[in-house]
Amino acid sequence: MTTIESLTLETPDPTTAKAFHTALGVDEHISARDTQQQASGFRGYTLSLVVSQPNIVDAYIEAALDNGGTTITPAKKSLWGYGGVVQGPDGAIWKVATSSKKNTGPATLHAEDLVLLLGVDDVKASKQFYLDHGLEVTRSFGRKYAEFATGPNVKLALYGRRALAKDAGLSPEGTAAHQIIIGSDAGFFTDPDGFRWETV
Repeated sequence: MTTIESLTLETPDPTTAKAFHTALGVDEHISARDTQQQASGFRGYTLSLVVSQPNIVDAYIEAALDNGGTTITPAKKSLWGYGGVVQGPDGAIWKVATSSKKNTGPATLHAEDLVLLLGVDDVKASKQFYLDHGLEVTRSFGRKYAEFATGPNVKLALYGRRALAKDAGLSPEGTAAHQIIIGSDAGFFTDPDGFRWETV
């Protein structure tokens, strides 16, 4: 099984980004790298923290806003549960969500899963690309969505770019500068949508 060990986000201000990641408790698997390259608009991916109850969503969003994050979509109830979207100081989009609508305990900054969701032009083609690079699909819904077995640190899934942007509350327009490097044991390559992978 291919394992994603880490994610590196490129930003002109890695110190601020590191403080943000530390506040969310994700700095073990997410780091920041200095870059002068500028990206604008939607970067083509989101990071998600899946948690167990609504008050934990609120706690994460409060920590994000207290450490340089900005609100994209305020936390609210929906048909599927409860969640909100924030943008980190490095430009990355974070969704914090739970399928639960009730609190059953105290709010602790503990996430069940950290998910990297890539917005791609053609889910079927990108899924095949990753299959050809040794990844294993665990769940798939035709041309709409695919999820892979990538170990306990970071989960990987594919979604249509426009659908992902809409889910995040953003316009799908943006530069091709994703400013994220996926660190794994799968080798060095760039996928059909320009996402870079490096060996760690």
